[in-house]
Amino acid sequence: MDDNMIVELYLLRDETAIEHTSNKYGSRLRSLAYGIVNDTQTAEECENDTYMEAWCTIPPKEPRSYLYAFLARIVRHISLNRCRDRSRLKRNAFICELSAEMEECIPAPDDVECRIEDIALSEILNKFLGTLNEKNRNIFVRRYWYLDSVTAIAERFACSESKVKTTLYRCRNKLRDYLEKESYTL
Repeated sequence: MDDNMIVELYLLRDETAIEHTSNKYGSRLRSLAYGIVNDTQTAEECENDTYMEAWCTIPPKEPRSYLYAFLARIVRHISLNRCRDRSRLKRNAFICELSAEMEECIPAPDDVECRIEDIALSEILNKFLGTLNEKNRNIFVRRYWYLDSVTAIAERFACSESKVKTTLYRCRNKLRDYLEKESYTL
């Protein structure tokens, strides 16, 4: 079933929408959640919570052309919150490490004005990702969206860990320069 039909079922408040969503995207959402929480049962809980959140948010929103991205964003936030709530020291340290890497380029918003600028930042980030070649873009997204380890990325792209680290370092520097070029205040 295509995304447009699934969203239509949500809008009609037809509970089969969740079943169709699960059949189409369940394994990908569970995999994304597992990469963050590192626990099969918790990943399944995050997946189920994602369906509930989608059920509650789709009537005002209609993510017909970006349903997976919509669901992935939800499951990612739920998984990160679950990870923080359970105080998994090892995993939290990993998330802090990634946050520190990105803080070199993008400071965390700490006031309402910064949060309003999230939309502009999102557009700038999408444009920036479009400037990267496919391999560098995929490495960047695997690290900072999917939270893959450097080792896992190196295995996925058949390159050394030092190559991945260098690529990420250069991408972060390019991002910082791109943000400055776009007049985004750091």
